[in-house]
Formats: sequence, structure tokens, C-alpha cells
Amino acid sequence: MTVTEDLSILSLIANASVLVKLVMALLGTVSFMSWYWIFRKWFQIRDAKKKTDLFERDFWSGGDLNALYQSAATSRHEAAGMERIFEAGYREFAKLRGKSLDNGAIMDGARRAMRATYQREVDDLEAHLAFLASVGSVSPYVGLFGTVWGIMNSFRGLAQVQQATLATVAPGIAEALIATAIGLFAAIPAVIAYNRFSAGGDRLISRYYTFADEFQAILHRKVHTSED
Repeated sequence: MTVTEDLSILSLIANASVLVKLVMALLGTVSFMSWYWIFRKWFQIRDAKKKTDLFERDFWSGGDLNALYQSAATSRHEAAGMERIFEAGYREFAKLRGKSLDNGAIMDGARRAMRATYQREVDDLEAHLAFLASVGSVSPYVGLFGTVWGIMNSFRGLAQVQQATLATVAPGIAEALIATAIGLFAAIPAVIAYNRFSAGGDRLISRYYTFADEFQAILHRKVHTSED
């Protein structure tokens, strides 16, 4: 086998030691999982932003809140973030008003309902971001471990030959460096995606929080206006 053939990627992976192969397989699996969640989170945040923009436009257009609530309740499974917060708050608000409770109890109930829904939406936006962060921070070190182990095996092999040449050393070192390359391939997209999705999620979370405060003020005015 020639040096060129020895240094082909598939040959290097095939001839790697068992431990280095396990490291490569682990990094390959982690990379596949991170790409899966990268695409899932990209679609999720894109759809959440789109639906939030549409709902904000409808909400601030001055339409009837009852009609908007009926629409949100009908499409509850298709709604996202802000619309769910609105639907939960208005549903609790309407239910408590029907029980003739005092204004403080009505507002507290609506506030708790919106806070609970808000927290669920935050958890949903932040789900699996910790996995991407872990992949981005740990994968290079896992790959480096495989590289160090492969280079150690290469130097142990050199002890058994009388004359070391480039043709003797190169395959072992190249095989070891593939583990680091795979680790970086897994880490770099995960870090970029984590930073991007964290920033996008934080912007949506801020919009949800601001809307909850503004809607609470609207309900507060509504309950006191009806009292007067």
C-alpha cells in the first residue's frame, strides 16, 4: 500500500485503533444529533417569530378582544408564544369575571395564567440549547483525546522499527488528527447555532414579557371600566 493510499480518509479511519474509532463514532453521532436539533430549532424560532408578528399585528389593530380570543382558542394547537399567553390570560380573566369576584382576584388569576404560559413558552424556546452548548464546548476535547491516543500508538509503533521515515510516521499521525477534525466539525456548527438561537430566543422572550405586561394593563383598564 502506498503512502497516498494510506493517507486517504477512509483508509485512515479503517486502520485507526479501536479506541480512536470509538471516539470518531461518538463524535459522528453527536454531530448528527446536533445538526438535527439545529434544523429543528431553526424552524421553531422562525415559525414562532412569524406567528408572533402576525398576532401582534392583529392584536394592535384595535379589533374586538372576544373575537381574537375565539380565534386563538380555536387554533390553540397551531398558536405560538404570544398568542398562547393572550389566550391563557383572557380565558382566566373571562372565567373569573363570570364568578363575580373582586377586581384584585380577577387580575391575579389572569396574571398567574399568563405567567405560567409564558414560562412554558420560555422553556420550549430554550429546550436543547444546552445540548448544543455542550457539543460546542466538549467535542474538541473529545476529538483531542482521540488524537493524543492515536499519536501515542504511533510513537509506540516507532519503537519497534529501526529507522523511522515519513512514510512510517505520517499514517499514524494523520489518522489521529482525523479525530480532532471530526471534533471541530461537530463543535463549530453547534457553537454558531447556539449563539444564534440564544439571541433569537431572547428577543422573542423579551417580546412575550413585554406583551404580557401590556395585556395585563389592558385587562386592568377593562375590569375597572366595566365596574364604573
